[in-house]
Amino acid sequence: MSLIITGAGITIHDVVDVARHGKKVSLHSDAIIRINKCRAMLERKIDAHEIMYGVNTGIGEFSEVVLNDDQVKDFQKYLIYNHAAGIGGAMPLEHVRGAMLGRINVHAHGNSGCRIEITQTLVEMLNKGVTPFVCEKGSVGASGDLAPMSQIALLMMGEGKAYFEGELLEGKEALKRAGIPIPGLMARDGLATINGSNVLTAMSAIFLHDTENFLKQAEIAAAMSLEALKANMKPYAPKIHEVRGFSGAIRSAAAISKMVDGGDLALEKVKSKVQDAYSMRSTPQVVGAAHDAIAWARSQVEIELNGVGDNPIFFPDENIQLSGANFQGTPVSLPMDMAGIAVTMVCVLSERRMNRLNNPALSVGLPAFLTKGAGMFSGLMLSQYTADMQIVEQRILSAPASIQSIPAAADQEDFVSMGMNTALKNNQILDNAYGILGIELMAAAQALDFREYAFGTGTTKAHEVIRRHVEFLEIDRPLYNDHNAMKALVKSCEILTEVEKSIGSLG
Repeated sequence: MSLIITGAGITIHDVVDVARHGKKVSLHSDAIIRINKCRAMLERKIDAHEIMYGVNTGIGEFSEVVLNDDQVKDFQKYLIYNHAAGIGGAMPLEHVRGAMLGRINVHAHGNSGCRIEITQTLVEMLNKGVTPFVCEKGSVGASGDLAPMSQIALLMMGEGKAYFEGELLEGKEALKRAGIPIPGLMARDGLATINGSNVLTAMSAIFLHDTENFLKQAEIAAAMSLEALKANMKPYAPKIHEVRGFSGAIRSAAAISKMVDGGDLALEKVKSKVQDAYSMRSTPQVVGAAHDAIAWARSQVEIELNGVGDNPIFFPDENIQLSGANFQGTPVSLPMDMAGIAVTMVCVLSERRMNRLNNPALSVGLPAFLTKGAGMFSGLMLSQYTADMQIVEQRILSAPASIQSIPAAADQEDFVSMGMNTALKNNQILDNAYGILGIELMAAAQALDFREYAFGTGTTKAHEVIRRHVEFLEIDRPLYNDHNAMKALVKSCEILTEVEKSIGSLG
């Protein structure tokens, strides 16, 4: 069943379904009516020679230059040529597809003024698997993601390049093979295709979807480490978190408690300290804060996904057009900076638990570095080095991009969001996070194998899944294969899927 696009109701999970999994889309009939109604108003205004930004004027510093009738059509072509100014290798196809979905949803409001053929071409490209080649870098996140969106818009003229059935082709050839007519660009069509923060928003939506799964796995890893370290589970009692009131902490404590339920630790058959270190007893407060940050970021991203990010904006019922700055990416870049910081913070906590598993002074009787042959063998000593290196990189990347504006366009665009930088660095932060958490999970599984008491149902299932991919470290071996296997395992969400099949949803 296809996703019906109305201009409203798109979630981050819808973006993943379309962008990553190829779900088909279709325009609601009401959206088609709105798009055509807006276009009719625009054409009346063009015929009346009404001055409209980006339609019959230049853009940016050239907004005061009025174009004559002969220039109006060609202006859209040269606008796209000039703005297709990115650099670097190919952006992941799911990011490009997500941006196309977002742009279609903007058009569905009927405030952008483009011809219906433009929107329908984007729909056909999604459904038939024609994905433009887009350079990964070049956007400053205002006026929208102009450089990458312009590489998408090149396809509207049968230009640029696109992937089709696994092959990179000239744009015209890709459209021909897919049976998609080239719509061409007329007045307003080019700017209406590019003037929004759709790429950074799509990237953020996909990141948030993946981060939600990552945080659940961080709770799985915490539960395993807590059981291995004979933690006092009283700090996970619901009452503690309910009286403070943070929903994320309440949720996180419940998830970890669910993981250890049924084990000897939860049943208080294992002796624990009266009070553990912060990395053991404050996990719900820390991971919970991350949950709350991600929830806020998701709310902002979904507003942007369903709003009119464009300029100018046309209001057919009032017969007016207004020029503003709804292309500005800051409403997304600011919360997404915080989302990246949240992932880094959770990883720092993960590494601290892994340190306790390794350190014989802190591990409550576990062998040093989780090896039977200390001295001859070094066990997981170097795994901590690998985690630490990645955390330092995450910390560097966690510097906010939303405050890094550099003026452009002769100071006409004197504050920009740098939201694309946020989106790019967040993906690197999350990539490192998979590796860091994988190392904690591997260490926790190793530690559990030294314990002789029963573990919670969730912990037992997670341990079982890990052992399908990484063997117990009996004697030293090169660990890079294990690290990479664990990183891939976390990214795949296999542990999460199997655990939730076993004990139910973790939230």
